[in-house]
Amino acid sequence: MTVAPEAQTRPVPEGHVRLTIDGVEVDAPKGELLIRTAERMGIVIPRFCDHPLLDPAGACRQCLVEVEMNGRPMPKPQASCTMTVADGMVVKTQRTSAVADKAQQGVMELLLINHPLDCPICDKGGECPLQNQALKHGRSDSRFHDTKRTFAKPVPISSQILLDRERCVLCQRCTRFSKQIAGDPFIELLERGAMQQIGIGEQQPFQSYFSGNTIQICPVGALTSAAYRFRSRPFDLVSTPGQCEHCASGCEIRNDWRRGKVMRRLAGDAPEVNEEWICDKGRFGFRYVTATDRFTRPMVREGGELRPASWTEALGAAAAGLAAARDGDGVGVLPGGRLTVEDAYAYSKFTRIALRTNDIDFRARAHSAEELAFLESTVVGSSPESGGVTYADLEAAPAVLCVAFEPEEESPIVFLRLRKAARKGKTKVYHLGQWNSPGVEKTTVIVHDGGPVSTGSLVACPPGGEAAALAELPSEVDQALRAEGAVLVVGERAAQVPGLYSAVLRTAAATGARVAWVPRRAGERGAIEAGALPTLLPGGRPVSDKAARAEVEQSWGLDVGTLPAAPGRDGNAILADAAEGRLSGLLVGGVDPDDLPDPELAERALRRAGFVVSLELRPSAVTEHADVVLPVAAGVERAGSYLNWEGRRREFQTTIDGTGALPDCRVLDTLAVEMDADLFTQTPAAAAGELERLGTGTAPRTPAPDQPAPAVRPGPDQVLLATWRQLLDDGSLQDGEPNLAGTARRPVARISQRTAQRVGLQPGQRLEVRTARGAITLEAEISEMPDEVVWLPTDSGPSKVNRALGAGHGSVVELAATTPLPAGGNGHVPHLEGGRA
Repeated sequence: MTVAPEAQTRPVPEGHVRLTIDGVEVDAPKGELLIRTAERMGIVIPRFCDHPLLDPAGACRQCLVEVEMNGRPMPKPQASCTMTVADGMVVKTQRTSAVADKAQQGVMELLLINHPLDCPICDKGGECPLQNQALKHGRSDSRFHDTKRTFAKPVPISSQILLDRERCVLCQRCTRFSKQIAGDPFIELLERGAMQQIGIGEQQPFQSYFSGNTIQICPVGALTSAAYRFRSRPFDLVSTPGQCEHCASGCEIRNDWRRGKVMRRLAGDAPEVNEEWICDKGRFGFRYVTATDRFTRPMVREGGELRPASWTEALGAAAAGLAAARDGDGVGVLPGGRLTVEDAYAYSKFTRIALRTNDIDFRARAHSAEELAFLESTVVGSSPESGGVTYADLEAAPAVLCVAFEPEEESPIVFLRLRKAARKGKTKVYHLGQWNSPGVEKTTVIVHDGGPVSTGSLVACPPGGEAAALAELPSEVDQALRAEGAVLVVGERAAQVPGLYSAVLRTAAATGARVAWVPRRAGERGAIEAGALPTLLPGGRPVSDKAARAEVEQSWGLDVGTLPAAPGRDGNAILADAAEGRLSGLLVGGVDPDDLPDPELAERALRRAGFVVSLELRPSAVTEHADVVLPVAAGVERAGSYLNWEGRRREFQTTIDGTGALPDCRVLDTLAVEMDADLFTQTPAAAAGELERLGTGTAPRTPAPDQPAPAVRPGPDQVLLATWRQLLDDGSLQDGEPNLAGTARRPVARISQRTAQRVGLQPGQRLEVRTARGAITLEAEISEMPDEVVWLPTDSGPSKVNRALGAGHGSVVELAATTPLPAGGNGHVPHLEGGRA
């Protein structure tokens, strides 16, 4: 190769080396893999085991290249996915080397020896790297004439994942993902030599919240989805980018659909957010859209029964009823946390203009005035552009302390980033909580080839005692948080612990750590900016600030002084006043009473309210009391955007069009017209454009909360309740997916050994957790956790904490041992029916 004189004299950048690939000189960062350098040059080297987010394995040997070092060729072709670049290295790929080309053809021939020729019926057919590379880099004929190896097929390695062993090329992508990324080591290479295969341990199914990623990264059809298998072919599908609606992670997804129905979901490529991963809830939890009980027409109550009605009739009835309620004792608005930014903005605007009130609160969960002050002072306006905490900050942080936040259950992609950071060995991840849950263990103890390595720890405290624990952090944790870039991550469960938000901000001020708030629902972060709170107008403007109200009035074309000046009722007050007859109406948007801290209070409020309008997808407990039901569009039937926990805008377009389903913003706009008001939110684009023009307010921020933490002490014969929702539980957005339900974690009651002894729990007995409201009985498991504490899942199987106990995290409950379990355990099979996500 002839090198230009200027190239010979050009200095090598610091931290780089200079090498030659296929006759082209290139500078590459030290430590970069050869296959990555070639990719940057536009040279595609075939591979199966290589994946940019997994550690190199060199398992498939398909990426062989010819390498020279110091003018001497290496004795045999080298795997470019495991060899790092070096100064003066000369590399020849299959494009310029007959040796590399022959080696790759030989590897491909070996891979195809036992691979079945079932491409026409394989789910991977049409999008299979093996097909593509066999055509491009394989031989035109086969020299193998013996009988191919066969196995019984398929093997269900979980309720979601099916394995066809004879298709496997032993690339180890699935096993490496499970160990390195998810931390779930229940899928492994078994046997040796020609009999080596992928499998699971006996009595250990592939129980993982992220198992679906192995299907997507499998380069052949060895791993397939039980829900999608044989349902469609890739070339029959239309692919539409989208955003996951299940949590605040903000994951990029791809909806593959045909004939007006989504057939499958795949993870999108979003390096700044979810990289190339999504959780199984986001991947498989979309069947609710085609549920047979979806509302397709408006409903109006007549003679005590709901009957189908036209949109004109239903909107007229809703407008008349809401107007009368508004002119009476007023209307409370509960939009819920499922909304897009545009829909939340429409609710906010409808409440202020059509209903003339600030009685709106999206928080369909436990909440508090302290949380509201925290959101106003710390969360409003936070975004990557404004310097807020991001995924990249979590990954680069020297220390992260999770407070009242269970990342694997509440924000799976945050969990993956924390695990990734801990696995690099530069980040210590600490958790302030009650027990070493799987998510805690997988971010505080990382298993490498040399064995387990501690990368953090659990700071155990009783439920409700988190604020006091923050004030007395172990010196190791306190010092770690004082390092530059440390982050405090607080979850929505903190609203149930008085003084905890205040303690978080005091700890941040004392240590210099930054604060990030991660809610559970996808729409919560955007609802704050849209003003779906009793004390905030759109753009984070305080309701009580006259200048802020004037800005909004001018933008909305209202007369000065039109907007109500007094802060509204929060969700708790709306329900309490409605239950006491002090509110005349309720406007509810997809809220399930079981999600609220007191479902009985919510149902009393719905019964006592004079007029109830419900915007929802499917029948719920609200439907039983609604006077008018207005059907709205599901996620794939509308366009819009979410703000994820970072404050990053995640836009998406309509996937399934022409269904007739309308987004909330369109329904509210038309309803407002019936009430002689104009919202101008006919489309999500119109609502988004108006919110953008309105911008962020300039009023001073609300002072940070400074609430003391009360002492938490159970009385005699009492214990404290710890509880949070599991990722896969009884939420209705997971309906219609029995395969997904099969991987839900079994609901159990967790107590310490000493607490078990105190209540006289014997082997085979179940544990009863009770309050004056009711009781929950579950199989007990002994865990390392504080004494006088019991943990229950909030909404899994028989464990309906809010409804059955009327209690929450930090509440006082009583325990008792019950009769022995029947043969075969508690007989509970996780299911996902009823409830709301």
